Amino acid sequence: MRIGLFIPCYIDQFYPSVGIATLELLEKCGCIVEYVSDQTCCGQPLANSGFEAESHSSAEQFVDHFSSFDWIVCPSASCTMHVRHHYDFLDQKPQVLHVRNKILELSEFLTKIVRVDFSGVSFPHKVGLHQSCHGLRGLRLGTCSESPEPHLNSVQNLLSQVSGIEWVTLSRVDECCGFGGTFAVKEEAVSVQMGNDRIADHLSAGTEFITSADVSCLMHLEGLIRRQGLALRTVHFAEILNGSVK
Repeated sequence: MRIGLFIPCYIDQFYPSVGIATLELLEKCGCIVEYVSDQTCCGQPLANSGFEAESHSSAEQFVDHFSSFDWIVCPSASCTMHVRHHYDFLDQKPQVLHVRNKILELSEFLTKIVRVDFSGVSFPHKVGLHQSCHGLRGLRLGTCSESPEPHLNSVQNLLSQVSGIEWVTLSRVDECCGFGGTFAVKEEAVSVQMGNDRIADHLSAGTEFITSADVSCLMHLEGLIRRQGLALRTVHFAEILNGSVK
């Protein structure tokens, strides 16, 4: 399979280790991975801020860059959801439909398209799972707590293969961290309080590492954790699976 690797802006600028871990995981799966060197933003920040028309050029460029790949894989649930669910503002040409149908968040790809055994990976720590809003309610990477359906979660299922992980039990398993993109800027006080509530839940449960499919959420939580000097770390699940956490 020929895979187009889409690395979101904030991962490229602030968390390149997540992009590297994603690339190495895909290569371990036997995928032919290509990184389009002049890729840019998918347009989500503009569109979410009410400037949908101004995001068209970014979206069209995204389609031009990725329409030739068998699959497009992204280590971000929010960016994946934007392309898959919100590119309906574009003319639905075959190339657009192909990109929207073939983009997968990393845990989706590792669960649905390839089967990899991670039992050889060790991570002997207490881990708390943060289910991002876009991943949980947009991409359905997990089962919402109010749902009567059996509990499923693609990230947790993958990480449960890793030896040594001890999952903590949170009191509110799918509560928002308060990031919400520009919400964290426009409603700073509310965003900070929501983030601190999530951190308090993890601390009371004994979490050592908070993991998620969305680096944006982890970035928000990490900022609050650092400011308070708390003994808690954040890590993208790809870094755990790849054995690259120091």
